[in-house]
Amino acid sequence: VSFQTRILLLLDAMVKHELAVSFDVVREKNLDQLKLLNNVIFPVKYADEIYRQCMACGDLTQLAFHNDILVGAIATRCEKQHNGKAKAYIATLGILAPYRSLGIGSKLLARTLAACAHDPNIEEVFVHVQIDNDEAIRFYERHGFQRGETVKDYYKKLSQPDAVILTKKLTS
Repeated sequence: VSFQTRILLLLDAMVKHELAVSFDVVREKNLDQLKLLNNVIFPVKYADEIYRQCMACGDLTQLAFHNDILVGAIATRCEKQHNGKAKAYIATLGILAPYRSLGIGSKLLARTLAACAHDPNIEEVFVHVQIDNDEAIRFYERHGFQRGETVKDYYKKLSQPDAVILTKKLTS
C-alpha cells in the first residue's frame, strides 16, 4: 500500500471518528474484565448468573479492545420461546466514556446481530432501556429497533425505574 493510500485511509478513519478495535468473545479468562467494565459503566450490578447465561451463548456476547484494553462490550443471552425458537436479549451494551461516539457500540451490535442471524432459531433481538435514556433509544432505533411497551418499575433501585422495550425482528 502506497504512502498516499495510507494517509487517505488514516484521514478517512479520522473523519468517521473510528478507532482501531479488535474483538473477542467472552470466556472464563476475560469474564472478570467484562464484569469490571459493566460495574464502571452501569448503575446496576448484574448477577453472576446473567454473565454465565451470556457466556453460554458464544458469539452473541462480544468484547471490544483498543490497544489490548477492554473499552466496550455487549452481553447477550438467549431466551427460549414456547414455539421452540429463541429471542436474543441484550443484557448490556456499554462503552467507556472516552471511547463513545467512535463507532464501537455500532460494531459490537452489528457483530451480535450477525451472530443472531446465523442462528436459525433466533427470531428477534430485544433490549430494555431506561425510559429517559434518549441517547440509547436513538442508538437502537438507528439500528432498526422498534420502540415497544413501557415496563413500569423495571429498574427497581434507580431514580427513573421505568424502561422501554426495543425489538428488532430478524428475517430468515
